Amino acid sequence: MIHRTLAAALALLAATPLAAQDAPAEAPAAMPTGEALKAAVEANDARLFWGFFEGCDPELVADLVHPDFRMLHDLVGMPSASGAEMVAGATRNCDARKPGGANEGYRNRRLFVPGSRRIQQLGDWGVLEEGHHTFHEWRRAANDGAGGWVQTGGGRYIHVWKWMPEEGSFRLLESLSLDHGPAPSYPPALD
Repeated sequence: MIHRTLAAALALLAATPLAAQDAPAEAPAAMPTGEALKAAVEANDARLFWGFFEGCDPELVADLVHPDFRMLHDLVGMPSASGAEMVAGATRNCDARKPGGANEGYRNRRLFVPGSRRIQQLGDWGVLEEGHHTFHEWRRAANDGAGGWVQTGGGRYIHVWKWMPEEGSFRLLESLSLDHGPAPSYPPALD
């Protein structure tokens, strides 16, 4: 009986590639902390909004969105109930900006308001990020065709980033987008 068990074990070992025999199993990555955590969230935030706004390339940032992503928006309700839905909707919007599209030439930009970000670690599984941002659209001047960016509004956002230890990265799990409003008049009225 021992010989059969030993023979079976040797046969299994022989059938396993040498690389698999020698390679240690990779341990899941630990979530960063401190400045590394802050830097990772800030980089994800910048990359996410670039892909969905000015860069208009949602597929480029799809890896930042968790499959179970959900977004709540104060003006429109729940525009996205999954990561795939979020990316698909943004892709449709970006396709409409291309030549021949319904919104050909439309350009918009999201700018983070410096000093408004708050980051809070959530146990060893995620991060809460809160901040303010402004929204801008490119407008052409009527006479000479030149143009520039015009602030059209602003808002506040709260993101929950989930740590994905197998990937060694964060993915956006939930987004609460609120306090949207028109751009304040400038210069301000003097009383």
